Amino acid sequence: MKKTIVVYGSSTGTCEGIADEIAAKLGVEAISASKLTANVIAANDNLILGTSTWGVGEIQDDWYDGLKAVKSSDLTGKTVAIFGCGDSASYSASFCGGMAEIYNAVLAAGANVVGSVDASEYSYDDSEAVVDGSFVGLALDNDNESDKTHVRIDTWISAISPLL
Repeated sequence: MKKTIVVYGSSTGTCEGIADEIAAKLGVEAISASKLTANVIAANDNLILGTSTWGVGEIQDDWYDGLKAVKSSDLTGKTVAIFGCGDSASYSASFCGGMAEIYNAVLAAGANVVGSVDASEYSYDDSEAVVDGSFVGLALDNDNESDKTHVRIDTWISAISPLL
């Protein structure tokens, strides 16, 4: 596997815990999005980027500067996978929408995005993070479907690992 890093934005610790689990399973480092710089991006071939969703489908606060670093970087030749945390019951109209902001930024920067997940396996009303019937990355609802989190992570890692 090429050099890979997991980057997360987490306010309550849920997304951080998921990032740590993904990083441990891949044998790579996880860092906060507040520490994401152009140098970190340049030093890695693969980026696994995760955010919790706040407000009406917004990225977590730590991502504001991290997203600036992404937007100012050339991601051509880099592979990016995205994961997000959300609440499909309380925020059903914007479930895991924060992933869309990251997706749009990495796509515009030239990244090869992998790891979409069939949205029909989830209960929610709407999400900006759904493109052509699939989430742009791994959507997780640890509030209402924590029993599915570990299986979803394992299935997703199996799908993206050969691409990293």
